[in-house]
Amino acid sequence: MLNSKPTSSPAAGGYRQRLYQYYLLMRLDRPIGILLLLWPTLWALWVAAEGWPDAWILFVFVSGVILMRSAGCVINDFADRKVDPLVARTRNRPIAAGRVSSREALVLFTVLCLAAFALVLTLNRLTIQMSFIAVALAAVYPFMKRYTYLPQMVLGMAFGWAIPMAFAAQSGAIPQVAWLMFVINIIWSMVYDTMYAMADREDDLKAGIKSTAILFGEADRLIIGMLQVLMLLGLLLLGQQLEMGPVWYLSLVAVVALSLYQQYLIRERQPQACLKAFLNNNWVGLALFGGIFINYL
Repeated sequence: MLNSKPTSSPAAGGYRQRLYQYYLLMRLDRPIGILLLLWPTLWALWVAAEGWPDAWILFVFVSGVILMRSAGCVINDFADRKVDPLVARTRNRPIAAGRVSSREALVLFTVLCLAAFALVLTLNRLTIQMSFIAVALAAVYPFMKRYTYLPQMVLGMAFGWAIPMAFAAQSGAIPQVAWLMFVINIIWSMVYDTMYAMADREDDLKAGIKSTAILFGEADRLIIGMLQVLMLLGLLLLGQQLEMGPVWYLSLVAVVALSLYQQYLIRERQPQACLKAFLNNNWVGLALFGGIFINYL
């Protein structure tokens, strides 16, 4: 049992066990997904505000990132409840292992979405309207791996939708630069989630799951490299449009160095090395936010 210590109240122990399973289901023990969603959100908020965003808007979006990423993990595991037991890395997840029921998962997903929506209701009408698309993307993404080899692109759209929403909340409008950032984030998501999918490629093939790692095949490293170059070109264009200073371009040097390191990690396509490359993308997001943050000081 996960909780072997005796408790003064069996009911209390049961509640703690349920909460712990929900904690695992929401992947709060693995915050990398929150960070990869948070960084582009912060990029957008700082650019939209040309510096520090409104404190309440910042709180709403940071809280929303945590809630919606958690909701995304829940609905993902619900969608994969029959597939996860077939994959070594996922067979011990709460739903796959039978520790959380499908009904509980759907209730938890609904509660998380409603909590996020309650926060959004404190913002302007445009942001509220856009939030419905955010929920739709979060709900649809987990099922895409059954119908398309490009679920990573849908993930990028789901993670990146916070960018136009942030502009809408902070400035009341969505300028062209917001959509450029949105496209850059889709490309970045395809880079890091393909690395993630490379670690599961053999199991996914057996389970009938589709991914860019399977689509790209032996050209995976080459195509990831091309996407990394395309992302860098987008970031250079973004810097020109925003008239960024030297610090921004120094952050792009860091992105290049990190991208080269990731290519080194995935050179032999070893699962653990591919996961390490995926995790390394957290530093890409941080480097870009650092460049934006310092630029607007």
